[in-house]
Amino acid sequence: MQNLAELEKELSQPSSALIADMAQIDGDIMLLGIGGKMGPSMGKLAVDAVKAAGISKRIIGVSRFSDPAAKVQLEKVGVEVISCDLLDDGQLQALPDVPNIIYLAGQKFGTTGNEAFTWAMNAYLPGRVAEKYRGSRIVAFSSGNVLPFVPIHSGGADEGVTPDPLGEYAQSCLGRERIFSYFSQKNQTPMLIYRLNYAVDFRYGVVMEIGKAVWEGRAIDLRTENVNVIWQGDANEVAIRSLLHCATPAKVLNVTGPEILSTRWLAHQFGIIFGKEPVFVNQPNDTALLNNASECHRLFGYPRVTVREIIDITAAWIIQGGETLKKPTHFQERGGKF
Repeated sequence: MQNLAELEKELSQPSSALIADMAQIDGDIMLLGIGGKMGPSMGKLAVDAVKAAGISKRIIGVSRFSDPAAKVQLEKVGVEVISCDLLDDGQLQALPDVPNIIYLAGQKFGTTGNEAFTWAMNAYLPGRVAEKYRGSRIVAFSSGNVLPFVPIHSGGADEGVTPDPLGEYAQSCLGRERIFSYFSQKNQTPMLIYRLNYAVDFRYGVVMEIGKAVWEGRAIDLRTENVNVIWQGDANEVAIRSLLHCATPAKVLNVTGPEILSTRWLAHQFGIIFGKEPVFVNQPNDTALLNNASECHRLFGYPRVTVREIIDITAAWIIQGGETLKKPTHFQERGGKF
């Protein structure tokens, strides 16, 4: 575990490019919805980049903080925290004015049976935030789920592909994009729509789920045999650096790794490490939710952490019995029900 902790620390250090960009970002940064999977590590990364750049800049994290320990941990690493229910308009309007906003708030799992709340979080709240922060730059998180399934040999859907969301979660994500885009034009607010597909860490994500299934001898569903992934730390860097690329009308950016990966191949790599033969079920389809992130790579370069490194560190974590976040991606889902 000690070696893994040291490796994680090394992989979470801000890059020289992030440090340089942080020095160019004018003003403080606020992360709305910092309490999710990516928010805490993004907040810490931003604080570390500010320190490395030798500048003074507040990094503010906003969440309901239903888990008080998460709030304490963020404070320890230097993030200023504010407890706020963003859907309470009074609390939202009381937040400080900040020139740089990273919007992480949203609802995915639990959408089925709770559709009204999903739409409130994903499509109504963005309008309130956009009006509140009309004078700021906004990087708004979205999802590759807004795009259609594409042939696995297509190279993935780029930003020019017309969205075709399947199911209410994906539809509400497109609603979020449209609302932010509307207010970007209406108020001339520079924005970037950050379409992520999928972030991974050794505690959660597609790669961990496949590795865990191989380790435990569980069958891996091949209905969706191809995926994109990006290391969470690299995705965090892109989110922060994207503040320098906000535009009016809002710029749309696909964010993921450069490879179209085979889940079967990933399973076999874990099988080699574990000395176990992967088990598969179902027949693969010839389409998948795949993003072409070449524009992201043009702007920010390729991710620093490679797929092979992700596999190795994830396998080591699994072998040592490391805890997971227990937040499955449901990447095999083809009917849009989350």
